[in-house]
Amino acid sequence: MSEVRNLKSYPPVFRQQYTGIQQNTGLDDTATQIQEAVDDDAIPVLDFQCLNLGKLREACEDWGFFRLVNHGVPLTLMSQLRDHARNLFSHTFESKQELFTKPMSYFWGTTALTPTGAALSIGSQNINWVEGFNIPLSQLSQFQNENETLVSFRILLEEYGSHLARLATAIFGAMAENLHLDPELSKTYMSESTGFVRVYRYPQCSMENEAWGINVHTDSSVLSVLNQDQVAGLQVLKDDNWLQVKPIPDTLIFNLGDMMQAISDDKYKSVKHRVKLNKEKERFSICYFVFPAEGSVIQSSKYRPFTYSDFQAQVQQDVKTLGFKVGLERFKVAG
Repeated sequence: MSEVRNLKSYPPVFRQQYTGIQQNTGLDDTATQIQEAVDDDAIPVLDFQCLNLGKLREACEDWGFFRLVNHGVPLTLMSQLRDHARNLFSHTFESKQELFTKPMSYFWGTTALTPTGAALSIGSQNINWVEGFNIPLSQLSQFQNENETLVSFRILLEEYGSHLARLATAIFGAMAENLHLDPELSKTYMSESTGFVRVYRYPQCSMENEAWGINVHTDSSVLSVLNQDQVAGLQVLKDDNWLQVKPIPDTLIFNLGDMMQAISDDKYKSVKHRVKLNKEKERFSICYFVFPAEGSVIQSSKYRPFTYSDFQAQVQQDVKTLGFKVGLERFKVAG
């Protein structure tokens, strides 16, 4: 394992591994029974400039996951955002806790957050090797910190958020067309006002075959849109096989979340995925998530009617009491 720089920027639990103190690695017992991921170039690729509805339908039904090219997000913006993220993550652990005040928040060890962005309490057996910034885009104007780097970061996030909202709205509109959704209902099934960004850093770790950056999970969103750097780590489950998602410059990864699966009456998949650590390099990624409008009731023959708030409250309760997310199964119609 190469030398780890700037240890003070990591949460204390992560530092201890680097100094030779053995800690619980956050290994998911179920993950040890799943074979190692293989590289695969079969992941669907869609061109935003000439979006094919048939290919989109196939990707949603068979994968719940696809790459998007010709998306129109400026390369300079994506690069600047990643550079600012690296800069901010390099600050000491303590200073990051002070810098990121409401509505932004800093989290580590888990991606299970409350609606206000605070991390849910986790046990030592459930630590994920990840830290991140949580940014609700609709509340960015409320951020008052005058730190020059954070001000620049906020400006970049506002521009990036507008691009991702444009893409998500167009892609969801095409999905709604394929599913023949009621136009009035579909207007509330995805709301730009709910969009938020999470910026992640995964530390390099010699225990890459034992610990996870993020354990196996599905997203709770309608859509999630990932902008990743050139360090591999993301893996998706396809036909009971784990596939390594190769980083390809100037592409975005779309994955469907639990809300989209319910909206589609289970025609589309909320894809299971996980993040593996790298023993040589840190990994950075930026993900945009978008959800149904507040109060929007999901109407589905497969699930009892529920709002995203209902779903979120149930997930939080399960994480607190069981230590993991149960998800859509809690809302399934019997029989």
